[in-house]
Amino acid sequence: MIHVEGKVVVVTGAGAGIGRATAKLFADNGAKVVVTDVKQDQGEETVQQITSAGGDSMFLRHDVSSEEDWVRVLAAAKEQFGGIDVLVNNAGIYVIAPVTETTLEQWNKLFSINVTGVFLGAKHVVSYLVERGGGSIVNLSSVAGLLGAAGHACYGASKGAVRILTKDLAAELGPQNIRVNSIHPTYVKTAMADYGAAIAGKTLDEMGREMSVLGRLAEPEDVANVIVFLAADESRYLTGAEFVVDGGGGTSVLAV
Repeated sequence: MIHVEGKVVVVTGAGAGIGRATAKLFADNGAKVVVTDVKQDQGEETVQQITSAGGDSMFLRHDVSSEEDWVRVLAAAKEQFGGIDVLVNNAGIYVIAPVTETTLEQWNKLFSINVTGVFLGAKHVVSYLVERGGGSIVNLSSVAGLLGAAGHACYGASKGAVRILTKDLAAELGPQNIRVNSIHPTYVKTAMADYGAAIAGKTLDEMGREMSVLGRLAEPEDVANVIVFLAADESRYLTGAEFVVDGGGGTSVLAV
């Protein structure tokens, strides 16, 4: 068992995909999970799946780009479970477009969620983690935050920002025993991969064979496993690091 039993974990964007898989894995390992999402039906479904399996969870509707929402959500999490030990900044959106066709509205909206949301989460969770003697923040970046790709000026810039923000936070918060790490997945079998495949005119299977030496795309659980590890006691000396989950794709090895 990964040692997260009894920890209180907030997972944003946990109504589907990586967020849902992460919330469920935390609960399976004895953590108390606060599921947040802008989509109430999906978030409540995640909680139902957790509680029906015997886990302890609650749902809070949450726009991560809103500072007021962050203040409300974290206060409610503490009220329900007595404190907060872990924050997983998972919520994000995806845009593929040539830079000449990317609107300022698209840019600002994506950054408000993908970057500002991470900043606000870190800003407001620190005091709660300090109350517990420290904790862990896990930020979802992407391989797009490590490598450039056509059509990814907006999304890639946002994920690159999350990568460096993570390292800045790790340096600043380490003396308070708060660890901060980033996760960099390739395409995962979620709605984002469906969107990317449609843009590329390929099937998910074709993308998996092209993008990974393992010959497949990642499952949400493949990423969730790494996230939960970074919240666990076993990773207590890991901070400021980036963990690439790409199945031996372009950031890890070169297929021949």
